[in-house]
Amino acid sequence: MKFLFIFLCLCNVVFASGGEFSSSDTVFLIFSSLLVILMTPALGLFYGGMVRKINVLNTLIVCIVVFSLVALQWIVLGYTLAFGEDNYGLIGGLEYIFALGVDGGFVGGVPQKLFMFFQMLFAIIGSAIITGAFVERMRFGVLLIFVLFWSIFVYDVLAHWVWGSGWLMKIGSLDFAGGGVVHIAAGVAGLVGAVMVGKRKSARGILPHSLPLSFIGAVFLWLGWLGFNTGSALSVNMVAVNAFINSNLAVVGAVLSWVMIEWVKFGKPTLLGSLTGIIAGLVAITPACGYVSAISALLIGFLASPICFFAISTLKAKMGYDDTLDAFGLHGVGGIWGGIATGLFATSEVNGIIAQEGLKDGLFYSGDFSLLGAQIIAVVACFSLSLCASFVILKIISFYTTLRVEDSEEENGLDQALHGEKAYR
Repeated sequence: MKFLFIFLCLCNVVFASGGEFSSSDTVFLIFSSLLVILMTPALGLFYGGMVRKINVLNTLIVCIVVFSLVALQWIVLGYTLAFGEDNYGLIGGLEYIFALGVDGGFVGGVPQKLFMFFQMLFAIIGSAIITGAFVERMRFGVLLIFVLFWSIFVYDVLAHWVWGSGWLMKIGSLDFAGGGVVHIAAGVAGLVGAVMVGKRKSARGILPHSLPLSFIGAVFLWLGWLGFNTGSALSVNMVAVNAFINSNLAVVGAVLSWVMIEWVKFGKPTLLGSLTGIIAGLVAITPACGYVSAISALLIGFLASPICFFAISTLKAKMGYDDTLDAFGLHGVGGIWGGIATGLFATSEVNGIIAQEGLKDGLFYSGDFSLLGAQIIAVVACFSLSLCASFVILKIISFYTTLRVEDSEEENGLDQALHGEKAYR
């Protein structure tokens, strides 16, 4: 940390040029971006360890190709739809199409081109999360087409609604780092995909082939998530510090509560449960991390685990859907809780932007329901758009081709059938 501080000071001396440019904020966002880049391959490792060994390479390849595909979409069209000039609160204009016009501009104290890149990484990880719901059975080409159109018609639109001066931003909803835009939307899309593709053929269900691999992925996701949440402050300030601390405290609360649940229910805690608790805590704190106190963050994480545990162990069984790696149970349900929790615990004592924008504190601080109401509206909007658009996209694709692989390919594994490779020989 000492060397990083010295580096930032040197950057201020060498690069300071007046105007809007802040060298320390720019270096901070570059460093945060590097951490967020880790999240997509880390998600591949986390997912890859939990599938059968004959599908691990397919799971990894999906994450890498989705990274490249969504990045291209974002540069060509996504950024301008999300952050272009507002049109009736619904969508951005086309002034930044093909990244035209971003050179020389600033967002706060950082170059607009860097802001565009940082936001691109959010679009990528949101798309990659979806794939966990129907791994081991969706055709590779179908998956890529679905993710491409989902990122355009769902992610880009929601990013504008929440962050790009869209209608949800105008009614006062708060989403610091993507609880609704990324996690609710991705979780719901995964649920729709899992239902439309159908259940896995294997009666034995999913058997994690390498929990140590998932452990490595979860740890790097945790690390990358700190850049995801902290970098959303876009500046080296106390809001960023609070986001950093709150993200870690939510993990503490979620892991402890998940372990307690397993210990009581099954008589022994598991590594898989602990890793799931990490993700549940991070998802739940994402929309709230820059708005709540440390004790609130701890409580949000602690409550996230029983809520997500219920969704994974009870709700999924009662509804009968096959969400393979619990994209909806973790990201969808965890994101819903995080959005509501923001309406309960947000306070201007942590982030002055709440008062500056004329908003009320959360219900538990102000006794006023206005912020909670805005949060519920945002949750419903993110859920509904992703649900409807995901169904329409997959339905249209199904008119032209089948959504899932052949039975023999599913039984023998997608690594060999689709890619001609094996992870283990």
